[in-house]
Amino acid sequence: MVQVAVLGYGTVGSGVVEVIEKNKEKINLRSEAELNVKYILDLRDFPGDPYEDKVVHDINLILEDEEVKIVCETMGGIEPAFTFSKRALELGKSVCTSNKELVAAHGPELLEIAKANKCNYLFEASVGGGIPIIRPMNYSLTAEKIESITGILNGTTNYILTKMEREGADFSEVLKEAQEKGYAERNPEADVEGHDACRKIAILSSLMTGKYVKYQDIYTEGITKISAEDFRYAKELQTSIKLLGMSKDTKDGYEAMVAPFMISDDHPLHAVNGVFNAIFVHGNMLGDSMFYGRGAGKLPTASAVVSDVVDCARHLGKTIICIWDKEELSLKDYRDSSKEFFLRVKKEGWEKAKELFEIQQVVEIIDGEVGIVTKEMTERAFEEKAAKLPEMITRIRMEK
Repeated sequence: MVQVAVLGYGTVGSGVVEVIEKNKEKINLRSEAELNVKYILDLRDFPGDPYEDKVVHDINLILEDEEVKIVCETMGGIEPAFTFSKRALELGKSVCTSNKELVAAHGPELLEIAKANKCNYLFEASVGGGIPIIRPMNYSLTAEKIESITGILNGTTNYILTKMEREGADFSEVLKEAQEKGYAERNPEADVEGHDACRKIAILSSLMTGKYVKYQDIYTEGITKISAEDFRYAKELQTSIKLLGMSKDTKDGYEAMVAPFMISDDHPLHAVNGVFNAIFVHGNMLGDSMFYGRGAGKLPTASAVVSDVVDCARHLGKTIICIWDKEELSLKDYRDSSKEFFLRVKKEGWEKAKELFEIQQVVEIIDGEVGIVTKEMTERAFEEKAAKLPEMITRIRMEK
């Protein structure tokens, strides 16, 4: 019997216990061992809970118990999750986590400790919730040189943008509704400002390159400036607006970014709506492939954590290869990347806009302004020209 401990009995942690218990027969068959949740660590008590007898408040009970071979860290945040995970790994206990903040900040260090102690640090649930993407990158795509990853990586922002598009509503109105329905946190900053998606694309970029891509180095822009009027133009241009996390291998180096983009109706990510996420991967041999599903939620995320538990049970005393070095990768300056831009300009700035930009399409659907699609140019060149155009209302990047 393989004993398991769960750190944190919140949404995901309780889901992990539920998945292990409800699917015990199939999980035990696939893990080639009987799994048992021996401890649940939390500061709270849970009177009446079916697993209240497993709840403990002292991490040392878990760390000092030699029977515990696998720890599920579903606490969230950096501390004490980092300290607890590090100590468990040093004792040869494998750790499975859904904590993207911790993985993005300390992933390579924890992987190194796991390797040194012949155990594993697995984090399938840290990106895309229940969508399998980490394991495919480490197993199924090992013959590939992955050249780009583009993803809708945050269900909250995708839900908001989908509602804005379908209902013609403004951001603040839809955000309030999303909070009431529980799709958005009371403090939604991590989602709507792009920080959550940034950490996820940093993890994927690190696995793509084999080096440490720091999330702090990735240019990040949220969706708070997107308006109902922007979606009117998007419809006219046969595009949709999505918050994308992207990472690309270019001839000048690796570039990464999180920002809202207009994507055409023939792009695979165009049809990804509501709380769903999708990750679009391009390999030099395979070409394009896409991973789609629920990017968050109690049971989808817990299912991904338990899939890691099964993998750990199969590899007790042996480290699963994950190429992610501590060496930091220097990203290309985002200002040197090239793309097309959509911008809205007040009517009085139209003549100046024509002088500044090479324009490939003009759209006039709102009185007093003009919509413009520029030809491809660098971010740097765009910023220099935009600084000379105070009549510009907004701009959105375009992804072909």
